[in-house]
Amino acid sequence: MINLNTYGWNETLNQLKQESTYSTLTHGRVSIVHRTCYDIVSENGLFQCELTGNMMYGKSEHELPCTGDWVIFQPFDENKGIIVDMLPRERTLYRKKNGTVANKQAIASYVDKAFIVQSLDDNFNVRRVERFMAQILEENISPVLILNKADLVFDNQSIEEQIKHIASQIPVFFTSIHQPQTILRLRESISEGETVVFVGSSGVGKSSLVNALCEESMLLTSDISLSTGKGRHTSTRREMVLMGDSGVLIDTPGVREFGLAIDNPDLLAEVLEISDYAETCRFKDCKHINEPGCAVLEAVNSGALDYKVYASYLKLCREAWHFSASEHEKRKKEKSFTKLVEEVKNRKANR
Repeated sequence: MINLNTYGWNETLNQLKQESTYSTLTHGRVSIVHRTCYDIVSENGLFQCELTGNMMYGKSEHELPCTGDWVIFQPFDENKGIIVDMLPRERTLYRKKNGTVANKQAIASYVDKAFIVQSLDDNFNVRRVERFMAQILEENISPVLILNKADLVFDNQSIEEQIKHIASQIPVFFTSIHQPQTILRLRESISEGETVVFVGSSGVGKSSLVNALCEESMLLTSDISLSTGKGRHTSTRREMVLMGDSGVLIDTPGVREFGLAIDNPDLLAEVLEISDYAETCRFKDCKHINEPGCAVLEAVNSGALDYKVYASYLKLCREAWHFSASEHEKRKKEKSFTKLVEEVKNRKANR
């Protein structure tokens, strides 16, 4: 018998389940998403489940179950089942789907914390941290910055200078799997029943960190590449593992691109600490580009605001506004189509 409370099950989720048509069936949490089926952790063990036709064809791709979702399923064999319903999502980390304008992809749901993993080698990129942080805060998830491979030689002063606008807002940990005390500190920051998702580029050591936190090899890792000196990308899927007597960890494949799927571009001013300056702009709708009396531009010119941070803000704003406008347009078309379908149904019914 598995205690699902250690996986985050609680009374709120139980109440949501009671509202489902299928409340008498078994519930569980998605631990791995395969191409056509899902691994589900339930009180009675691990089940491999498929979707009902209604769920598979009646939902958008980003609405289909993702790692971390709570689902209701009908067992039909010793370890097989059919997913018939999904509990409403909370704190879901999305990203813009590659090659699309406004389609988004669900990475993990019911997430409490997101560990943004960067390695202290040539892979370090503070702009990428800002991007992850914006998306994570959009979903009311708590971001944490993990600077991994701290056993390497790196310019500490330069790193701290680059992340000072981030370190003032979120916790920062320097870690190395070769320095057990750094892993211990990180482990102590995760509470029982909490869900933590690991995000970052390939080769930053996410899977190795998960294994170190679990004190056993839960996930596959690769050796260091002799040609690049970096860890090879190993994770090919989002996978959930239980940390002994503590939280739930979700490893994710490394991403080259992490497109913003943000409906509220104004959030970016807070993330990049521009909002304090923006409040004193002459115009309330100031875009901080070339308007007269712009306090943000004055801060950039005086050196109070780092130009690179400001340039990053403009870039992320353009991307977020583009997604938001496209998403709005898409919803408008979907509403029009739904209205049209309803009209056709009504005409048929009145014949």
